[in-house]
Amino acid sequence: MVIIMRVVSGTYKGRVLQAVPGNKTRPTTDKVKEAIFNIIGPYFDGGICLDLFAGSGGLGIEALSRGMDKVIFVDRDGKAVQTIHMNVARCSAEDKCEIYRNDALRALKALKKREMTFDCIFLDPPYKKQQLELILEMIDDMSLLNKDGLIVCEHSFDVSLPERICNLSCVRTETYGIITISIYKYE
Repeated sequence: MVIIMRVVSGTYKGRVLQAVPGNKTRPTTDKVKEAIFNIIGPYFDGGICLDLFAGSGGLGIEALSRGMDKVIFVDRDGKAVQTIHMNVARCSAEDKCEIYRNDALRALKALKKREMTFDCIFLDPPYKKQQLELILEMIDDMSLLNKDGLIVCEHSFDVSLPERICNLSCVRTETYGIITISIYKYE
């Protein structure tokens, strides 16, 4: 079964995005995507975004559509990386994107070496292999989030993240069926 998603709003509104083939990647539904952006945006006046467990690239593409200047997509699955390339091309946004096939932890170290910082970071790891606390600690330790930036964590409703991780505080948590969104920022 092929899942079809769309860009919800902004410059690329209505563009159809392909899901990653197979059942290893769980796409963020359009309903949850719209809810996320209503909380964190809904639109942006520029900025750089990191979509760390990018899957199909839907969250990063939505951020571009809503005004981010650039998105770095990272996923370790080859099919996901191919799908991101295809979806970015469908939006003619290649010049605003960097797409890498890499493990999340190694990618964070590479971004630190490049002295990159982000206005928005999306973390949507596989539910069965959640490392969100470790990844949030690394982002804080490596100073990858800008002072006023946000980290959006998508996780299973039965996973409870701490109110505080290092210098990051959870400022909002919303649950949509089996999915919970936790948003972190600096105090």
